[in-house]
Amino acid sequence: MDDVKKYLHNLKDLHPKAVHFCYAFRLGTDGNLFRAADDGEPSGSAGKPILGQIDSLGITNILVIIVRYFGGTLLGVPGLIHAYKTSTQLALQSANIIEKKIEKIFLLEFTYDLMNEVMRILKQYHVNIIKNDMKLFCEFEIGISLDDVEGSIEKLNKLRGVTVKVK
Repeated sequence: MDDVKKYLHNLKDLHPKAVHFCYAFRLGTDGNLFRAADDGEPSGSAGKPILGQIDSLGITNILVIIVRYFGGTLLGVPGLIHAYKTSTQLALQSANIIEKKIEKIFLLEFTYDLMNEVMRILKQYHVNIIKNDMKLFCEFEIGISLDDVEGSIEKLNKLRGVTVKVK
């Protein structure tokens, strides 16, 4: 929430004559943290349409702020809803949306003689090696996509001398 306030403050500094800074955000992998703010517009005419466009694309970890200047024409509630919905839609169409897979973190321990077999499995499942420590034993901290956890852990557990623990 502090980041949202920081972005709003920066935009207000950039646009001192603007009248409304309406926004919506949805955060977290489950998307349960969200908010929609009308910033003085009639209730439900700005934040909800912005959030609706975010939700229609199924995006999380996003903040959309629409800066509005009063142009002398009263739009009415339907006009405001349409304006905020369309503005958000156009902004999201031109945005660079990055898709990231959710990973589960594991600790992997094995002997040096198993390195080739372990690395083959890690490569096959596109496992993210977060950290490795090569001392008496090989110790890896790895991130495995939730879609690949079952298959990759099953293969790693079949290797004799490999220990896999959930971090």
